[in-house]
Parts: sequence; C-alpha cells; structure tokens
Amino acid sequence: MWATRQDRADVQPGTPRGGPRRGVLRGGRLLQEGAPGGPLLRLFRRLVRRPLLPAVRLWRRNIQLRVVAATLLMSLAVVLALGFVVIAQVSKGLLDAKEEAAQSQAAGGFAVAQEKANTPSVADGAETTDNKVGQDASTWMNALVKQLASGGQTAFEVVALGAGTGEQAAGAQGVKGARASGNVDPTASVPSALRRSVNHGTGTFKTFWQIRYTAGTGDKAPEPALVVGKRLTDINGDPYDLYYLFPLTQEEESLNLVKVTFATAGVFVVVLLGAIAWLVVRQVVTPVRMAAGIAERLSAGRLQERMKVTGEDDIARLGEAFNKMAQNLQLKIQQLEDLSRLQRRFVSDVSHELRTPLTTVRMAADVIHDARADFDPVTARSAELLAGQLDRFESLLADLLEISRFDAGAAALEAEPIDLRDVVRRVIDGAEPLAEHKGTRIRVLGDTQPVIAEADGRRVERVLRNLVVNAVEHGEGRDVVVRLASAGGAVAVAVRDYGVGLKPGEATRVFNRFWRADPARARTTGGTGLGLSIAVEDARLHGGWLQAWGEPGGGSQFRLTLPRTADEPLRGSPIPLEPEDSRANRARAAAEAAGRGKGTAGPGARPGAAGERDGRSPIPPRPAVTTAQPVPADPTALPGNGARVVSRPADQGAAQEDGSGGGR
Repeated sequence: MWATRQDRADVQPGTPRGGPRRGVLRGGRLLQEGAPGGPLLRLFRRLVRRPLLPAVRLWRRNIQLRVVAATLLMSLAVVLALGFVVIAQVSKGLLDAKEEAAQSQAAGGFAVAQEKANTPSVADGAETTDNKVGQDASTWMNALVKQLASGGQTAFEVVALGAGTGEQAAGAQGVKGARASGNVDPTASVPSALRRSVNHGTGTFKTFWQIRYTAGTGDKAPEPALVVGKRLTDINGDPYDLYYLFPLTQEEESLNLVKVTFATAGVFVVVLLGAIAWLVVRQVVTPVRMAAGIAERLSAGRLQERMKVTGEDDIARLGEAFNKMAQNLQLKIQQLEDLSRLQRRFVSDVSHELRTPLTTVRMAADVIHDARADFDPVTARSAELLAGQLDRFESLLADLLEISRFDAGAAALEAEPIDLRDVVRRVIDGAEPLAEHKGTRIRVLGDTQPVIAEADGRRVERVLRNLVVNAVEHGEGRDVVVRLASAGGAVAVAVRDYGVGLKPGEATRVFNRFWRADPARARTTGGTGLGLSIAVEDARLHGGWLQAWGEPGGGSQFRLTLPRTADEPLRGSPIPLEPEDSRANRARAAAEAAGRGKGTAGPGARPGAAGERDGRSPIPPRPAVTTAQPVPADPTALPGNGARVVSRPADQGAAQEDGSGGGR
C-alpha cells in the first residue's frame, strides 16, 4: 500500500501520474492505449457523468432512499405482474362467456333458417310452381335476414352471402349478391379466411373480427365482434352462407373498466407501500444516523456524547449498549491519558533530576581523564571508557528531554529564512572525521544556487546531521551523496548512501524509537536510538516530510522536504524519493536502451565499474534543480512514513560483492 502511494507522490516532474503510459506514435502524436474514442469520448462521458454525480452520491449515502426505492420497484413489479394476470383472466372469462352465448344464439338462428328453408311456401292454398322459384328465393332470403336480425337488435347482426361470394362472381348459382342487417358491410365484416372455412367445410366456424358499416351510416367506427358462420341451403336447395356478428363493445367497456380500476388501485398500493417502507425504515435509520453522528463526535474527542434512548425494543438496547461502550471508552481513554501524562512527566522529571548527579560525575570523570597519564594502562583505559560512556549518557539524556517536549506538545519552532547550503556545509564539516575514518567521500549536488526556506536552523541541522552520520556509518565505505533542490513552494535535501540498505518493511519502522534493523550490529558513534524519531518530529514541526527508501545491498536514501514558507502546505517534493540509480530505474533504462537497439550503454547502464572495484559507488548525474517542478504529493503520505523498499532480485543477489548484511 505504501509503496503504491509513494510511487505516485515521487514521479519525476513532467511524468504523468500513475507511471509511464504505453501508446503508439502516429503522426507525431502519442495515442494512449485503453482510451477508445479519444478526448471527445472522454468529454462526452464527463458531461454525462457530471449531472449524475449528486444523485449517485445521494444514492450511496442514503440507505433510507435505497430501501424505499427498492420497495417501490418491487411493489410496482408485483402490481404489474398481478395486473397482467388478472386482466388476462377477466378478458378470457368475458370472451368465453360471450363465445358460449354467441354459439348458442347462432345455433338457434341456424336451426330456424334451415327449418324455414325446408318448409314449402304456400300461396292461395297451392304449392309454388317451378317458374317462380328464383324470384321466391331472393325474396325469401331478404325476409330471412330481416326476420333473424329483428330478434336481436343491438345484440347481433346477420349477414347472408351466396356460395362463393368474395371468391367467385356473385350469383354464380342460386342466391345472387350479399345481404346484411343494420347497414353492415357484408363482405368487409366477414373475413375471407372464415369464408373459405365455411365454403370448404361443414359445421359451425367462428373468429374474432370487426363489424364495418357502409358509407351511409355517418362513418360509424368499426366495432370488435365475434363472427359465427355456417353453410346452409335455401328454399331451392342451393347453398348459401349465413353469419351471425356479435359486437364485443360491452365486453370491451367492461375490460377497460377493470383495467382502469386495477391501475388506480395499483398506484395507490405502490404509493402506500412506499410510504409504509419510508416510515418503517425511518424508525430504524434515525437511531443509526444518530449513532453515526455521535460516533463522529466521539472520534473528534467529544467523549461526553451519548445517545438518547427511549423504549425497550432492539433499537433501545442498541442505544444502551452504544452508550455503555462510549462510557467505557471514555474511561479507558482517560486512564491512558493519565498514564501517558504520568509517564511523560516521569521521563521529564527523571531526565531533569539526572542532570545534577550527571554534572557531578562528569566533573569527577574529567579530573580522572586528565590525570590518566599517571595511571597504569588498565586504569587509564578505564578512564577513557568512562569519559566516552558519559558522553553517550549525556546525549541520551538530551534526546530523552527533547522527546518529552514533543510528547508534551511543548516544542516550539523558531523559524527564520535560512540557506540550507550553509546548514549542509556545517553538517559535512562535523561529519568529516567519521567519514575519513570510514574511508567515505561525501559529495554535494545542487549547491550552485541558494536554497532558501523559513525554518528553524538548529532543528534542521540536527536532522541533517543525523541523516549524514547514519549514511556514513552504514555506507560501508562507499560514497555518500547529499542533494539539494528547490522548486515551487518546497525545498528538499536527500542523503543517499550505497551501503547495506534496507530490507522490505524496514523503511516504515526506521523512524520508531529505539528500533534497530540489526540489534547485533555495534554502534560506532554511540547513538541513542532516538535520532530518527527526533528527526521526524522536527520535520513534522516544520510541516514537512521525512521519508526513507532503500533496497537490500543497494543503499538507501532519506529525503527531508520542507515548505519554502512557514505554514504553507506541501504539495510535492522536488527530489524523487527513489533515486535515479536504483536497480529498478537502471533496469528500466537498460530495457529502453535495448529496445532502441543502441550499441552503447544507455542511461540505465550501470556506470562506474572501476569505482566499484576500489570500493566506491557511482555518483548519479547532477539533476537540473533550477527547472524542476514539484511533483503532486499523495495527501495520505504522512511524514516519516510512506517509504518504499525495493526487494532484492534473486538474479542480482550474487552481483553484490558486499553489503549483504542487515539494515540499520
């Protein structure tokens, strides 16, 4: 987690955030991968997404809205499904009843018509002669249609068609033309498919169709109807088709009334269920919201906040448990605060009380140390050891007093404009004896121009002295590089060594008090184990960062970043935390150089092979500190944390001649 955040915070100026992006170079433009449609598509997405953000934010944060919306949607789905089922059943019931009644009515009409055709007509007591048969059949058909239709006015209409009407010439044999009651258009009101069925089959046939009227009826709209037809014979024994047309207007009105009633009832049910869900959820959510607000106030330090509890239900028991938890937390926190206050007071008092006897012991030790020439060798050596350990004791006592000031919040910052180059020079001058003893060369980069910042010179010098001394002590005799840079509203000093480095996970613990990477490793300078803890507190007091990076056997780099102006928030650092000559950067540069197919070593090639043979590490090229821009920082990267440690690759473990031991 820290590694990812720090990578984002320490990319080089000019490099896009999130690391290098791959693309295709076409026409002098870099087309980014994974961005179909280009900037127009991104602009369209942004324009569409922007007005939806408030609604999405409200949807995510309001559980009551989500529950009510889900209840409404599910209720609406249930009502719609139930409505479809009910309407389908009602419609089927109405049509089945209508069909049964229509078939019964039509069967009676067909029987009456056939009976009339089979009964001979009598005129003046004698049977009709053969020369009157055609005329009597036409007249008989007209009278039959009127008689059958008169028995069911507004209930049904009757249509008689000659055999083959609509498919053959009208009046091919027997009956000529088509007859209908009630101004019904006979050919348009009877579908051709039903006519074909009646012409080519026996029995009764039915279908749903529309009753269409002739033009003389005032453009009356078509009506849905059930059409029932059958093939019969007239008084001459010639076939004809008789159809009954039963309007479905009443059934349609009944079905519409059911639909409207059900829709109205469904709307009321959905709204009622939504209101019920809102009220029920509100009773549950309100105490939860109250608990969340009180929890936020408790986390802000207002430990006296409590929930208002009413009733004896589950919510009331939850409130009582919450109040009891808050009370216990308040009690424990107060106890811890009292204990911490007592511990800080104890450390401060003991440190102050130790000053008086330590001064007396120091005076006596100085007298003994000055007279060590008159002692025997063993006593003289004991006097030297006593003086050295007293120096370390005084340093530890001073560090304890400083830590107690930070813990008590009594540390004060005396900021004034200073040039960090002067501070670095004083620190290097003080570390030169140790560097000469170790065989280490200290190099300074980026000191050609002033690096001015409002800071406490004493505290900054203490931080840099600790970093430089640690780099020399753990650098295994290799070079130590101190780099200064200033850009935007920040200044930075980075101390780079090429020694034992840091193992994975150690960079996040290196600032802990009394922490050591290798407890068995002896301290050459007699450190107290509080130097980096005090250094990170000094950085935080300035509103700055103190961060660490390291890789096993590849050295480490500590970076101090301070705001150029006091109380100005930091947005980035002009120096990347991971140095340019780290294994990862060198491997990446070598891969890029190999991809370009160059024969000479690229920027990722490892320089200074001759220097490594004599125990010195390569010095990276001097960065252009005057043109660098601060890199946007990750706001979650806390000072003293967020350091990234690079694991040592297995194929490079044998390439390191030494420095494979533990960390700091």
